Amino acid sequence: MKLLSPVLFLLLVVPTCRSSTLEDACRSFAAGHPSIGYDYCIKTFQADKASTAAADARSLAAVAARIAGAKANATGAHIAALSAMERDARRRDRFAVCAEVYSDATDELGQAAEELARGAGGGADDDAVTQLSAALDAPGTCEDAFGEADDTSPLAAEDTEFKKLATIALAVAASLTPPPPSTPRPRISD
Repeated sequence: MKLLSPVLFLLLVVPTCRSSTLEDACRSFAAGHPSIGYDYCIKTFQADKASTAAADARSLAAVAARIAGAKANATGAHIAALSAMERDARRRDRFAVCAEVYSDATDELGQAAEELARGAGGGADDDAVTQLSAALDAPGTCEDAFGEADDTSPLAAEDTEFKKLATIALAVAASLTPPPPSTPRPRISD
């Protein structure tokens, strides 16, 4: 019976700790991004089996970068299919812009996921945040390519979805980096 108590404790506490890490990360995310929200964050992670094994925010950030990377890759494939069917050369040029930025985003997200999974911390976290931030530009650039030509983007839904996923990845990764040092206030003496 004595052995059963510690085993039972571990079985109950370990899943709670992981769940708590996920819930804490999503609460923090939702506080800064209410338009995307807590529920969306939780559902995003729950859709990926690797998130159940994530024991800390660094692991969750790596999972989020992989999720966003998979979406960027799928969006790139969809862009290629739409471009192949397009007869208007100018519209194909707009698709080419989107294809390029989503290809770059896929690469940046893959590199960020690797940096985060390595768990090196410090400069590697800063590099991952920079890569995630750069990837987050893809949907805006793609939408701009269509908007500047007064053309309705056929990728608006994909761009919106990718932006949400990349925002989660960036927010969780950014939580790993310390805030920049504040400038000390001069002391005023009497």
